Formats: sequence, structure tokens, C-alpha cells
Amino acid sequence: MRSTVFERLRPNAAMADHALKDTRQSVFWLEDAPPDAYPALTSSTSADLVVVGGGYSGLWTALLAKRRHPDASVVLLEARTIGWAASGRNGGFAESSLTHGEENGRSRFPEEYDQLARLGRENLDAIEAIVRELGLDADWERNGSIDVAVEPHQVEWLREAADGHSAVFLDEAELRASVHSPTYLGGLLHPHDGALVHPAKLARALARACADAGVQLFERTPVTELVTSGLSAAEGVDVRTAALDVTGRPSAAVVRAAKVALGTNAFPSLLKRNRLYTVPVYDYVLMTEPLSPGQRDAIGWRGREGIGDSANQFHYYRLSADDRILFGGYDAVYHYGGRVRERYERRDATHRMLAEHFFTTFPQLEGLRFTHKWAGAIDTCSRFCAFFGSARDGRIAYATGFTGLGVAATHFGAEVMLDLLAGADTERTRLRMVRTKPIPFPPEPAASVGVNLMRWSLDRADHHEGRRNLFLRTMDAVGLGFDS
Repeated sequence: MRSTVFERLRPNAAMADHALKDTRQSVFWLEDAPPDAYPALTSSTSADLVVVGGGYSGLWTALLAKRRHPDASVVLLEARTIGWAASGRNGGFAESSLTHGEENGRSRFPEEYDQLARLGRENLDAIEAIVRELGLDADWERNGSIDVAVEPHQVEWLREAADGHSAVFLDEAELRASVHSPTYLGGLLHPHDGALVHPAKLARALARACADAGVQLFERTPVTELVTSGLSAAEGVDVRTAALDVTGRPSAAVVRAAKVALGTNAFPSLLKRNRLYTVPVYDYVLMTEPLSPGQRDAIGWRGREGIGDSANQFHYYRLSADDRILFGGYDAVYHYGGRVRERYERRDATHRMLAEHFFTTFPQLEGLRFTHKWAGAIDTCSRFCAFFGSARDGRIAYATGFTGLGVAATHFGAEVMLDLLAGADTERTRLRMVRTKPIPFPPEPAASVGVNLMRWSLDRADHHEGRRNLFLRTMDAVGLGFDS
């Protein structure tokens, strides 16, 4: 079994010890951009549209609904606070791909991949246009991205994917001249297909834009049930909540909604039919202190692109506006039962491994410290990109399963949900990607056995020059995917 570069060039243990000595278990983005506060819902009301979930998916849906129909009444309900979950703690990579990359897209939707690639680029352009038009304070940077090869077999993968325009191959010398890392053997530059954003600032700015447009936003208002029994399609849906009133007692407020859009993603779906289509997988992240001018010079990276390496278990990293480095990924962790729990965010072994991999990537930054470490749950589905649908006679729509690629794709998902709720025949709703579902995950204990066997097999492939074992080949054949 071949060792990986992160095993061959493992740094001195003291480097990681020093870097992690005073690291806080806290989400840098949320500290750096505290969200605004919105009230809880304490009395029953009605609305043309109720959006469940205060992350990107819900915020984009509410904002776009008001842009389509300014006079419509729109209510957004968030169980905790706006942007506290994945939308406030992700890496801040906004990518044009709707399919988690070309290989995944071509294998799953070969007949419409070129169309999906175009729609993805149009989607990213539309987000940028809204950021500019509304002056959203989100540290938006359209810098592109680079896939890097850190093992010899990955070089050919990237060379074969280059098309000279939207994806440009960089040999070892060209890449290292741009970003200085001894691990780099080649790269694939996507100059137009990626942007960086401050995740919490984007969530906060979208919430403010929603409020300015007339959306009513409510926090600390968990939705417990969507009731359509006894109601005609014209009467809509009773959205039952469990908010606390000013005295701390449950208010049990109900919103009568003509339509409902679900943006709950990693959390259990309010539609039982969707419960097995996604599992929450935990992803871990480190954030450094700001780099000094000398440290910036030592790594180059003047293009400030988002970077990801090309293994099955991959790392992603980027610079923040104040020249910190966010470094995350690799060790995706599933917990038995598919639960989302705050205690799962602490995983010292994973954060230490990330620290070691960081200094393998940038050994010239020895002495740099990590100020923050955190984690979050990703809504993973078996086809590795979002799926969509409607329920209850078209009264409820959903978009979920973004599998770590939701920063930009949730905007597309919001448009799809609004199309579905309107009963509109659009280019989006005609897509096979929109009309079909992934294969559901099995119930426990089979889910845990399968996910852990998948993780073991992916790690084994990374140690065998990318060669996939029989289990992975079988899962590929039946359409079940899993990645870090």
C-alpha cells in the first residue's frame, strides 16, 4: 500500500502542538460577523408563502419570492438563529457546479450535463449580480478556483479534464510559481467558475435584504408539523410551531400558508418520505491567525483562488479578507442514527490531523497558530448533488442534499422550489436532475455499516493510486456515492 504525501511529509509533532495550543472551539465566521436578532413567532398568522429554515436555502427562497411577487406575504421560520448552521460555518466557496463537479455530473446526467454546466454558470453570475445590485456586505471575491494534484496519478486526472478555457491545466512549475507548496505536482485552474464569500456575512446580508423586501423573519421558532389533513389545496398548509412566548411558555403558534418551501437540509425532513434520502456528515475546519506580510510572500497565492486537492478524501482551503487561511475537509464523519448534535463538533484527533496536513502543505508557515476550530453537518445524499420535489398536491416544495456544495447551488434550488410551487413549466423543472431522486440510504444499522465501509474503501483507494475496490465499483454502478 502506497503512503500519501501527508504521511510521507508528516511534520514534526511540535509544529502542530504549538499551532493548536490556544485554539478556540468556535466558528470564526460567526464571531467575525454576529447575526442580527429577529423575534420569535408568538401568535398565529397567515402568509402566501412560509419558508422553513434560515440558512442560504431559505433566505434565497424568501428573497427571490419577493422579487418575483413583491406584494406576496412571505414568512420565514428558523428554529434557532439565522445562519447558525451550515450557512454560517462553511468554507465560503461559491462554485458554479450544480453537480459536485464534472465527473459526477456527466456520470449521472450525461444527456444534460452541458446544459447543467451552463445553468450553473448563469446561477453564479446571478448571485454576483444580486450581491452587486443590493450592495450585500459579504466579502465577495470572484477569484476562480484550483484543483491541485498532490500524488502522481492525480496529475493525469487533471490533465484529461482541462479544456483550455473554463479549465486550464497548470504543470508543476506553473502551479508552484503561483502557490508555493512542496506537495503540488500540477493543477487545474477554473478562472471563471468559483468565488469566495464570508459565509456569516452573506447570511446576515441576505436576511437584511429579506427584511427590507418585506419578508417577516422569525427566529427561535421550530416547526413541528406540516398539516394538510382536512384542508383543501386552495386552503393550503397549517405550519405548526413550538416557539416560546415572552414568558418562556410554548406559544404553539400556527401559520396558515398557501405554499411552503423547505430549506432544512441536514436536519430531519418535515416530510417523512424524505427522511432516508440524506444523512448528516460532519466536516471539520481550522482557521489561522492573520498572516504577516512575510508569511504571505512565503506562500505566494496572489490570485487568492479557492484551492482543493484531488484525493477522494480531500482538503479545501482559502484566504479570508484579512489573510487568514481556512483549512478543512478530509475526515468526513457520520454518527450512528444520523443525528445532528453539538457535541459532534468537538473532535480533537481530526483537528490535529488537519493541523499536520496544513504544515505538510505549507511547511514555510511553521510558527503560525490556529485561532479557531469548528465543525458542521453537511446534508449528504447518495448522488452527491441536490435533489428537488413537491408534495401534498403541490403545496410544499423542497430542495436538499447539496452535499457540501450549497453556497451557490442553494440559489438555484430556491428558483426550482418557487417554480414547483407555482406549477411552472420551466427549463429548470424539465431537467432530469430536478425530476428524479437519488437512491435512499438504508436504515440503521445498515447505514452506519455502509457509510463506514465506504469511508474505509475511499481511504484505501487514495493509498492505491486511486484504484477503486469492488465495493466502490459496485456502489458506483448502482448510483450510491459518498465522499469527503
